[in-house]
Amino acid sequence: MTEKTIRRRSVSRRTLLSGTAGLLGGAALSSGSPLAQTAAPASTGAPTNSPPSTSYPNPAWLALRQEEIIEPGLEIVDPHHHLWDRPGHRFLIDQLLADTGSGHSITQTVFIECGSMYRADGPDETKPVGETEFVNGTAAMSASGQYGSARLCRGIVGHANLRVGDGVARVLEAQIAAGDGRFRGIRHSVTWDASNVLSRGRTNSPKGQMYDPTWRAGFARLAPLNLTFEAWLYHPQLPDLADLARAFPQTTIILNHVGGPVGIGPYKDQKAETFAQWKAGISEVAKSQNVVVKLGGLGMTFGMFDFYTHEKPPSSTDLETAYRPYIETCIAAFGVNRAMFESNFPPDGASSSYPILWNAFKRLAAGSSAYEKAMLFSGTAKRVYRLT
Repeated sequence: MTEKTIRRRSVSRRTLLSGTAGLLGGAALSSGSPLAQTAAPASTGAPTNSPPSTSYPNPAWLALRQEEIIEPGLEIVDPHHHLWDRPGHRFLIDQLLADTGSGHSITQTVFIECGSMYRADGPDETKPVGETEFVNGTAAMSASGQYGSARLCRGIVGHANLRVGDGVARVLEAQIAAGDGRFRGIRHSVTWDASNVLSRGRTNSPKGQMYDPTWRAGFARLAPLNLTFEAWLYHPQLPDLADLARAFPQTTIILNHVGGPVGIGPYKDQKAETFAQWKAGISEVAKSQNVVVKLGGLGMTFGMFDFYTHEKPPSSTDLETAYRPYIETCIAAFGVNRAMFESNFPPDGASSSYPILWNAFKRLAAGSSAYEKAMLFSGTAKRVYRLT
């Protein structure tokens, strides 16, 4: 069997096993929905080759685009993926393995909170600890070596409600204990926009959340525990994040999804204006050396591109062309030592399969030196998440 045949079968197997599909980004969801990266349950109808709807894309649609793996030996640490078991969609260890084993050299991954497996009982503040307990079990399965050489969920980022203020410290300590050496930080989504087209996520954050004194008191508890903060927001909120970063220079802040440029609702016909506003925000945030950016998240359905509506999924060259202005702007502002490519799966599966996405990232980095590639694909993630 040829290498080409093996790779093609691997991609096809991934699409069949995972049902990978990303979800609606933050669009058209109620404020009570789980996170701004979730969607309504998928249709249970038979698969077709038609473009995906605005819920979970069809694995058969993703399978219409297959490519040879570019630079298969380049080490990748995927610093952003989720795990969940939701009505209409399951993305657990088997589905993750199908993606990470689809041809690229994924050596480690980092789980990012998504409201999975919260405890059913106990105080509301400590219910998110259940997610860390669940993910740590997945990490332990991977660490056994029974599932291959990649170490899945080597780092864990959970949730803690910073609105509790100083009292969040006991929750953070419980998260650290539950992570058994793997817990690295928290994400408290602060997504807010005046338009009701965009979700405010599971946290239902108010306008100006990052300025709230009680919320900041909770934020202040992160650095003493050597914990990071994942910033998930929309692009008009970048100035707020810049202020937060200046106020807490000792806290490592990881900006998710290139700062969340929005392309729906009131922003739908404002692409040029949005890009200019986003770019100015990125430049301001990048001035703070404690902020790191994740290069990805551009395939979600609330963003600037509508690949998920096409008859056939995009090629890695299509993604490269579309994503280049955003990726290059971020790398120019932050540098390779403060930037890392991310899959954001399954949400970014709305627009492409896992192997196609990483091919696109490799095309984007084609002109980089060996050192720069190492930092963008693994080095920065290892440093920020303290991975070996």
